[in-house]
Amino acid sequence: MPVTTYWLEHAWLDPVVEPGVALEVTDGRITAVRTGTGTPPPGATVLRGLTIPGLANAHSHAFHRALRGSVQVGSGTFWTWRDTMYRTAARLTPDSYHALALAVYAEMALAGITAVGEFHYLHHNPGGIPYADPNAMGEALIAAAGEAGIRITLLDTAYLSAGFGEPPSRHQRRFSDGTADAWAERAAGLKEREGVRIGAAVHSVRAVPADQLATVAQWAQERGAPLHVHLSEQTAENDACRAAHGRTPTRLLADHGVLGPDTTGVHNTHLTGEDIELLGGSSTGTCMCPTTERDLADGIGPAVALQRAGSPLSLGSDSHAVIDLLEEARALELDERLRSRTRGHWTAAALLRAATAGGHAALGVPDAGRLEPGARADFATIALDTVRTAGPPARLAAETAVFAGSAADVRHTVVAGRHVVRDGVHDRVPDVPRALAESIAALRD
Repeated sequence: MPVTTYWLEHAWLDPVVEPGVALEVTDGRITAVRTGTGTPPPGATVLRGLTIPGLANAHSHAFHRALRGSVQVGSGTFWTWRDTMYRTAARLTPDSYHALALAVYAEMALAGITAVGEFHYLHHNPGGIPYADPNAMGEALIAAAGEAGIRITLLDTAYLSAGFGEPPSRHQRRFSDGTADAWAERAAGLKEREGVRIGAAVHSVRAVPADQLATVAQWAQERGAPLHVHLSEQTAENDACRAAHGRTPTRLLADHGVLGPDTTGVHNTHLTGEDIELLGGSSTGTCMCPTTERDLADGIGPAVALQRAGSPLSLGSDSHAVIDLLEEARALELDERLRSRTRGHWTAAALLRAATAGGHAALGVPDAGRLEPGARADFATIALDTVRTAGPPARLAAETAVFAGSAADVRHTVVAGRHVVRDGVHDRVPDVPRALAESIAALRD
C-alpha cells in the first residue's frame, strides 16, 4: 500500500512537544513516528505550526447551531432557551437537517475536530409519525458527517416523556418512539460503516421512565456501544427526581445498570458526594461542555473531584454557542479557577488529553486521539504565528494553543490520512460561512 509522509514542524506527542516529526501513514493509520527530523523528507507534506491529534467533540446537537445569536438576546433561563430550541426543531426535515449538519460539521472540521458525538433525538416528523425510513433523520446526519470529512458516533437517543410520569408534549412528539422497546427496534436499523459508530443515549432521567432505563443500557451493552446521558444539568431535574424516586438521578441510573466504563454522563453539574463516588467508582465518564454550561447559566461542575474519583474527562460544544474545542479545554481550567479561586488544576497536556484521546474514547473510538503507530491518522495543525499565538517559544506551544489559541488558528485537519482542511479551507465545502447562513436562513419564520 502507498505510504504518505507528513512532516510536522512541531508535534504534541503526549505529554511533550517535539520539533521536526515525520509521520508515515498507510491505509488511514499512522505506521511510523520519527522524531528529530530537522528537515522534511523528500515528498513529505509539510505542516507548519503545532500538530495535535484530532479533536473529538464528544457532545453535539447539530441543529442547535441554528440558535446561535437568537438565544443570546435578552435574559431568560434554561427552560426559556428550550422553548426556542423546540421551535427550531419543529422546522427540520431530513433534507434541511442534512444541509444544516453538513455546514455545522464542516465548521467543526475547520476547528480541527475530526470526530463528533451526535446526541440525536429528532427521529420522526413533527407530529411524531415515523418517516418512510424510520431512521431518515439519523441517516441525514451520518451522510452529512461523511461529506464534511469527519467521523461520527451517532448516539441515537431514547426520549420518551416530558418528565416523570408525563407524556411527551406536542414539541416532543417527534423525539419519542413511545417505549424503550420500540426505540431499540428502530435504532437496531442503524448500521456501522467506515467512519461511523452507532451508540445509544438516555436523554435524561426525566425523559426515560425508570423501568425502561435498563432496556437502553442493555441495548448498548450487547453491542459494545457507547452510552451517553444528560445528567444533573439543572437542579430542577435533581429535585424532580428525588420527588418521584426518592434518590438522585445518578443513584437512579446506578440502580438500573446504566453506569459503567462505556457510559458517559454529559454535564454532571449538580452532584452530591455520593454521586461523584458512584460515577468515579464505576469509571463512568464525564463530558463537560463549558461554553454551553456558562451560556445557559447551568453552573460549574465538579470536574476535578470527578476525575480524582476515577471518571475520565471529555469535552463537547453541545449547543454550539461556539464551536471551539480549544476554548472548551481552556474553559475547563479557567472556570474551575473562578469557582475555587486557585490556579493550576490541569496542565495544558491534561486539557489536550481530554479534548483528544478522552473524547475519542467516550465515542467508542479508543484507537484515535494519539500520534503513535497504529492509531488512526487523524490530526490537526494549529498555527503558531497568528496574533493570538505568536511570541512564546516553541517548547511552550501546547500551553500557547490551549490558553491563547482558538479554532481560528487551525490551519490543517487530516482525517484517515486525507487532508480535509488545507490552509484553512475546507476541501469539500469551500464556503462554510455561506453554507451555514443559507441552511440556517431556511429554518427561520
